Amino acid sequence: MSQALYRKYRSKSLDEVVGQRHITDILAKAIKAGRISHAYLLTGPRGVGKTSVARILAHEINGLPYSDDSTHLDIIEIDAASNNGVEDVRDLREKVQLAPVSAAKKVYIIDEVHMLSKAAFNALLKTLEEPPEHIVFILATTDADKLPATIISRTQRYGFRAITDEDAVTHLRMIAEAEKIKIDDASLQLIATRGDGSFRDSISLLDQLASLADEKKGITPELIEAALGLAAQKTITDILAAVDARNLSKVATLLKQTEAEGIASSNLAAQLTYEIRNRVIDNPSLLPLLDSLLDVAKSSQPHIKLLTVLGGFATEQKGQKSVALAAPVREVSASIKELSKQATRKKPVEPEQPAKETPSGPPAEFDWKSLIEHTRTHFVALFSVLSKCSHSLEESDLTLYTGNAFYKKKLDDPKYSSHLYESLQAIGSYQLTVHTVPTGAPLKDSQAAAVAAIMGGGEEVSLDADIAPAAA
Repeated sequence: MSQALYRKYRSKSLDEVVGQRHITDILAKAIKAGRISHAYLLTGPRGVGKTSVARILAHEINGLPYSDDSTHLDIIEIDAASNNGVEDVRDLREKVQLAPVSAAKKVYIIDEVHMLSKAAFNALLKTLEEPPEHIVFILATTDADKLPATIISRTQRYGFRAITDEDAVTHLRMIAEAEKIKIDDASLQLIATRGDGSFRDSISLLDQLASLADEKKGITPELIEAALGLAAQKTITDILAAVDARNLSKVATLLKQTEAEGIASSNLAAQLTYEIRNRVIDNPSLLPLLDSLLDVAKSSQPHIKLLTVLGGFATEQKGQKSVALAAPVREVSASIKELSKQATRKKPVEPEQPAKETPSGPPAEFDWKSLIEHTRTHFVALFSVLSKCSHSLEESDLTLYTGNAFYKKKLDDPKYSSHLYESLQAIGSYQLTVHTVPTGAPLKDSQAAAVAAIMGGGEEVSLDADIAPAAA
């Protein structure tokens, strides 16, 4: 039976470990100087070399040669996932008292140590803090956040990094050449990307594809896409082009096509995310779309979520905030005095700008009562907050005075703000930009404002001018 490639090409010395020089250099120097700790903690994502380094370190501490098939009585590996009870740890505490058989140190490697139970951690604490002179513990985990702080503080911690695509491609190319696997650079890059920072995942994928590849063509991007259920790169490019061209019909057609081909929406969203991430420096306007795509995998109906995200962005007018992307209301924090000054300050005359493209004709004159009535009919929750606010309008800036921080927080919530922008669009005031202020509206009368400031704030109230004065 052939050996899996990730096992065949596992590192055999600290010098062979790829992408973790910040750790291997320190460990090599410490071993050379004879500075051996009683406990090490290796943390980091899966498939980056934690277990390999643990085994190499255990052998080098004892000056023993290491190969993947080598075994030694004084190097004991324990899988915490299946030996996580307090009785298992008590058994370990008894065995650590025994001296090594032939090596200088008895080394215990505990893999996935975060799987130990709370009682097991408590039982391990004292032994981990003050082990016998002949004992070294090497703990490894992919989830250091689940470890008690008391365990972490008793170890030397080394954090492993995810493997970069460049390192993964170089390593995969070396393996492919050694195994005489025909593969092009584009395919190596695609495998490294799908490996998501894990050497083991990348090498396993190369191993899988090598058995599927045609002898003449070798491994190609098309083979990888078919094997992993991915959309073709051209499809990804066409979808983004359709979104940029605001062609909703084309977007819907392409999504329907990928669904018919059996491509999972979560995979398609991940591919779009990767492509946009590479483009976003040159095209920052893609940032809102990138942010929204992150929610697709969390949805109970990812295919519908993907359509609404891409469709919402495709129907957005250029230069206009998208309702579908739930653009948050812009936050403004200022005192009443500062807002009063801003309201009276004259704005410089700006040169005329060419008219912006609008959804349908020129914007209608803003009508507060129409906005309130629309929210009352369509968005009751928004109406309950908005009806308690006052407002002011200056050119295209609509300022909402919520009266308190609680109502401001409500209006700033994406759910409320998206409904607010949708309501503004419904009444023809789509050109307005909304600001929220957690206070009442500033008083128009300067003398009254000064009095209100002294009294700690106030609200302007209109009195009926027809009320007759009281009789003298």
